[in-house]
Amino acid sequence: MSSTEVDHLVVAATSLEQGVAWCEATLGITPGPGGKHLLMGTHNRVFSIASAAFPGAYFEIIAIDPEAPPPARRRWFGLDDPALQQRIGDAPRLVHLVARTRMLGLHREGLVNVGIDPGQPMAMSRETLQGRLAWQILVRDDGALQLGGALPTLIQWDGTHPTARMATSGVALRELQLGGLPPPVRQLLALPGVAYAAAPALRAVLSTPLGDVTLDTG
Repeated sequence: MSSTEVDHLVVAATSLEQGVAWCEATLGITPGPGGKHLLMGTHNRVFSIASAAFPGAYFEIIAIDPEAPPPARRRWFGLDDPALQQRIGDAPRLVHLVARTRMLGLHREGLVNVGIDPGQPMAMSRETLQGRLAWQILVRDDGALQLGGALPTLIQWDGTHPTARMATSGVALRELQLGGLPPPVRQLLALPGVAYAAAPALRAVLSTPLGDVTLDTG
């Protein structure tokens, strides 16, 4: 089975306005445009953090869309969790990692075989200024993150990857660490460039116009 790859980091915010202000103050750039996820009632802003170690990686700031009707299901990335909403009340937080694969079904089966339910595949899409993006993603019915957020959500892109339409941002992902991921899962996903530790669930080091910045889920 081929390995997965780091696709994008997920930072949760109470609003996109809060997320943009945080990004400008913390990372020294204004995030690029994003779009709306109608099925989830969320919207985002994105920018490239691709580097030699993590090609095709990008950064997502996501928030509940106040203009969207409440979804008929729990939102992804634990955004309906009151504890998470309380944590991000003061400032956005790094909450998760999404990893891309070309074999979503096989990787899902592998996780189930080691006792982890990563959710069912969902077909999704959103419109951008440059055109339509489409993908399949594993999302649990309860929207919960597994292993404290350390277990990456798996995604398979249909056609164009988002970073093909993103300009260089001035921010690059230098190091990425996952904490508390069981050895069988590490072997199954075989994420290149990723280090492992006991905690926190996720730690990222980014080079930015303001210098190196470390974000974590602790």
